[in-house]
Amino acid sequence: MQPVKMYTTLVCPYCQRAKMLLKQRGVGEIDEIRVDLHPAERDKMIEITGRRTVPQIFIGDTHVGGCDDLIALDQRGGLMPLLNGNAASA
Repeated sequence: MQPVKMYTTLVCPYCQRAKMLLKQRGVGEIDEIRVDLHPAERDKMIEITGRRTVPQIFIGDTHVGGCDDLIALDQRGGLMPLLNGNAASA
């Protein structure tokens, strides 16, 4: 399974929803980067993604986007192939 990295804050309901969906799909470990605790990481997140909102989710080297993007990817059948390292199917 591909590594999952997520930029989050403690009180973000979308972050919680995204983590719950990933766990339902078998993700055991998420590399969570708390931008509320580490402001420099928020700057890095904005530089990498061009977005200011959390969560920002990466699966392997692929930037999925936010929670709505993750849900949409799952609904069209692309999340599991991406998690399993088959990005061509996503």
